[in-house]
Amino acid sequence: MKYTKRRNLNRGYRKLEAWQRGMDLFVMAFRLSAEVSDSKLRSQFRDAAQSVSANIAEGYGRRSLPEYLQFLDTAKGSMAEALTRAIGMKNVQFISDGEFENCDQLHYEVENKLLRLIESLETKRRTNDWRDALPPSIHQSSNPTMQ
Repeated sequence: MKYTKRRNLNRGYRKLEAWQRGMDLFVMAFRLSAEVSDSKLRSQFRDAAQSVSANIAEGYGRRSLPEYLQFLDTAKGSMAEALTRAIGMKNVQFISDGEFENCDQLHYEVENKLLRLIESLETKRRTNDWRDALPPSIHQSSNPTMQ
């Protein structure tokens, strides 16, 4: 799914499968919790799920490897929170076993993509293969949108 046709290097996070599938988790969380009568639980579950892709994007936008990893760690924590709330909703029968299974499958996929992204960036940190600044051509461009 294309979210917007406008592209530049700062929007590169949209190419990351962890972000893309994190957005799918965000949508699933809203759908699963639509009928949850406990508004606090509904809100916390939605917030945790949407925090995953939001933190991937925010970390990417920082361009500093330590900050990026910090935001990815926050996303990892939000993954754990979202799953815990989904388990709770299943246990009190706000969602069915089948709905939980679908959520757990997607959650597991996103979680593994996030862990692989972190692992890849940790390797870049060890090998000093990271550039904090955008390429000079971006700074010199009179047109901020890149196609």
